Amino acid sequence: MIPRYSRPEMTRIWEPENRFRIWLEIETLACEAMAARGEVPAGAARAVRERGGFDIARIDEVEAEVRHDVIAFLTSLAEHVGPEARFVHQGMTSSDVLDTCLAVQLIQAADILLDDIDGLLAALRRRAFEYRMTPTIGRSHGIHAEPTTFGLKLAGHYAEFARNRDRLVTARAEVATCAISGPVGTFASVDPAIEAHVAAGLGLTPEPISTQVIPRDRHAMFFATLGIIASSVERLATEIRHLQRTEVREAEEYFAPGQKGSSAMPHKRNPVLTENLTGLARIVRGYVAPAMENIALWHERDISHSSVERVIAPDATIALDFALSRLARVIEGLVVYPQAMQANLDRLGGLVHSQRVLLALTGRGMERDAAYRAVQRSAMAVWQENRDFLALLQADGEVRSWLGETELEALFDLDHHTRHVDVIFERVFGPSPEIERQG
Repeated sequence: MIPRYSRPEMTRIWEPENRFRIWLEIETLACEAMAARGEVPAGAARAVRERGGFDIARIDEVEAEVRHDVIAFLTSLAEHVGPEARFVHQGMTSSDVLDTCLAVQLIQAADILLDDIDGLLAALRRRAFEYRMTPTIGRSHGIHAEPTTFGLKLAGHYAEFARNRDRLVTARAEVATCAISGPVGTFASVDPAIEAHVAAGLGLTPEPISTQVIPRDRHAMFFATLGIIASSVERLATEIRHLQRTEVREAEEYFAPGQKGSSAMPHKRNPVLTENLTGLARIVRGYVAPAMENIALWHERDISHSSVERVIAPDATIALDFALSRLARVIEGLVVYPQAMQANLDRLGGLVHSQRVLLALTGRGMERDAAYRAVQRSAMAVWQENRDFLALLQADGEVRSWLGETELEALFDLDHHTRHVDVIFERVFGPSPEIERQG
């Protein structure tokens, strides 16, 4: 991923230094386990632990000749350890190191992403409670439907990211497996006890059955989860982009002093951050299909998955880390306009209360289709002539034969639509002091 969309902590996971450091720990743990079993000299294991090291430039130099990254690493390691290095990598195959290392890296990445989601959840929770009872129009098909609150909008996104957190915890556990099982996974040249020791040392679970590789359905699940999280990022970003449109302007990204929105038009305040998030979500989601295609490898192993993972693992995690962090900052700084929300609610002359009138008429005994036609008759006049919905209903003889003037007025009470907000909030956030103080 390019530096523009990268944060240092996540980037470090995918740098050679971290990768080779994990490789070294895998080889050291395996050597120590073999020494404990009397398969290699104890002094060899001590030498690897005490003198084990590597030189990245040297690894690159050797790899340029041998065309094999693990052999190049082992060559550099041997130059640090000395003669005892001949006991390193006994009975192991390259994938034992590569796949186990990838599991560690994906866990490290998942932990950062979980922290990112926690930060976003905190921002969404705070702003949801801040605007818990702020009325706004709910839209379906982009058209005014019925009133809701801005807090409920944000609470819905909170609930979605809470589910995403659970999904990522599950995906993290599924990908956290270790394979030290030899050339085709039969343990013919390395005992299962070695794998168990390495797994314990790295905080992994032994892969129940590997071939030469850890099965890639685990990785596909991990990247699919990242894709779902990215889609949730895009959904919230798209909502903000729509709310910032000039004709709506119910909320907008914070526009800093000195910020410029256009090289040509000094008046512009564009939703550039959320547009950026929409684009990044497409990138992360685009990596899901290659991860799934990696599941089908030839026989016990081929390397068609390798080049894919070298690209998608760093890119997807780095991009999503950046996106989640940016989205949290957008929510924290989001500028909200309650007066504009109220003005938009009132824009259609009370049409948002049409269902209440329909239900009141059918409740009184009017046949539903007749009631629908009667309400729609006045509603269409509001659309076409910009008139007042309540006044039209009160002037409609058929409607008035069922509902009196006072009864009709009562149906236009906005509080009716927000009377269960606290119930919904408790479902999403659990019992909360904020609800008790404000309720």
